[in-house]
Amino acid sequence: MNPLADALGLYVHWPYCARICPYCDFNVYRPKGQEDALLEAILADMSHWRARSGARPLASLHFGGGTPSLMTGAQIERLIAHADALWGLAAGAEIGLEANPKDVDHFGDFIAAGVNRLSVGVQSLDDAALKQLGRDHDGPLARRAIERAMAVCDRVSIDMIYARAGQSAKSWEDELREILAFGAGHISPYQLTIEARTAFGRRAARGEQLDSPEELAADLYELTHEICEAHGLAAYEISNHARTPADQSRHNRLYWEGGDWIGVGPGAHGRIGSACETGRQACEARAQPKAYLDAIAATGSGVGEAETLSPADERAERILMGMRLADGLDLDVLQRKTGLGIDAPAFERLSSQGLVERSGGRIRLLPAGRIFADRISGELVPDLS
Repeated sequence: MNPLADALGLYVHWPYCARICPYCDFNVYRPKGQEDALLEAILADMSHWRARSGARPLASLHFGGGTPSLMTGAQIERLIAHADALWGLAAGAEIGLEANPKDVDHFGDFIAAGVNRLSVGVQSLDDAALKQLGRDHDGPLARRAIERAMAVCDRVSIDMIYARAGQSAKSWEDELREILAFGAGHISPYQLTIEARTAFGRRAARGEQLDSPEELAADLYELTHEICEAHGLAAYEISNHARTPADQSRHNRLYWEGGDWIGVGPGAHGRIGSACETGRQACEARAQPKAYLDAIAATGSGVGEAETLSPADERAERILMGMRLADGLDLDVLQRKTGLGIDAPAFERLSSQGLVERSGGRIRLLPAGRIFADRISGELVPDLS
C-alpha cells in the first residue's frame, strides 16, 4: 500500500505579490486592499470542501502563491486552526509555506503559528542575476534569509533558478556549492523556463535570449545532479533533492504519487477521488480574486471549473506525475485507481534503450532518461487515436 496515494492534502493559494517576477506565469496579482476579505473567503471555501471531502485527516497543508509570506502569523494560524478543526491534521502532517527572503523578519511568526517547513525562494545569490530575474532582494538578504530559516525551522528548502542567460557552468557550480554549504536538508534547483504569457515570454518573442542554450542547459542539469549528490542530497524527483526521506516535500510527493488534494484560494487546483471509485474530480477555483470573492459570497464555493476525468485522462496524468519521481511510477496504484496500465510495447522499447527500468512494482527513469522525463512519460501513455 502506498500511503500518499490514498492521502488527502490541502493547498492554500495566496495570490498577492509585492512584485511580479518577469518569468512567473502563476496566478498572481498586486495587493489591492482585499486581503482581509480574501482570508475570510478562503476560510468559507474550506468549510464548503469539508462537506464534499468527508472526514479524512490532512497529511499535508501547503501555503503557496503568489507570496504567502505576505500574510501575518496570525492569519496563517487562523487557517491552520480552521483546517485542523474541519479535517484534523494527521500525525506528522507537513505544514509548509513558501517564503520570500524579504519577509525574513516574519519567519519566526510563521513557525509559532504552526508551520513546520519553510521553502525559501532565494533563486540566486548573485546580485546581477537577481536583478535580471526581477527579484526584490539581493544576495546578502538571500543569505540572511537562509540562515534565519534554519535557525527557526528544522525543515528548510531552498529554491534556486539556473540556466539563465550568460550563466556559465563555473559560476553555477560556485553558486550551488555555496548554497549547499548552508546545510539545508532540501534544495529545489529549477531550470529557467520561458513562458509565453510572461514578461520574459514577450521579450523572448522579440528575439532576446534570456535563458541558456539547450545544450548548455542540459549540461547544467547534469552538473546540478552531480554536485547535489556529492553533497549528500540525492534527487528524489526531477528538480528536487533531499538529504533524507524525512527532508523530502511530503505535500509535493502527494501530488506526484497521485493522492487527493483540495485547492482553495484564487486559481487553486484540486483533485479528489479516482476513476475506479466515483470518478476523479478535477477542480479549479476562479482565478481573479474579485471573481473568487463574489463566488464565495453567492454560493459558498470558489470553484470555477470542474470536470470528471475519464479513466484514460486520469491514467495519463498519473503517469506524467509519477514518472518524475526517482522511485518511479507505482503500477499497482495506477491499476487500482484507473483500471488501466501503461503502454507495454513502449516500455519495452524505452527499456532496451537504457532509459527506464522496472523495479518491483514500479517503473522508473534511469539516469540517461532523466532529462527526457516528459517525453518518456508521454510515450508510456497508450495512444488511443
